[in-house]
Amino acid sequence: MEPFRSEIRNTPSAQTIKIYLTDESLDVKVKKHLESFLDVDFIEIRETVEQNRGDENLTIFLKDDVDINKAKASIDSSLWWYFEEDLVD
Repeated sequence: MEPFRSEIRNTPSAQTIKIYLTDESLDVKVKKHLESFLDVDFIEIRETVEQNRGDENLTIFLKDDVDINKAKASIDSSLWWYFEEDLVD
């Protein structure tokens, strides 16, 4: 099973990136890791209401004029490295 899944989501106020972690106990650690990205405005840990999803997700709000596709690719790459390097101990 993959350690995470990410999706670009459209909300009425902004585009966001949602991260669904397989191990939700890591939400706070991963949130702290992602807050260091310059393109990130803020991140919220939210309850998930969609079907076939985890109970929680990290919702990432980006700064204005950021290319969401490039930001998602950068975040995904960083998270693969994060989980590969076992930084979640």
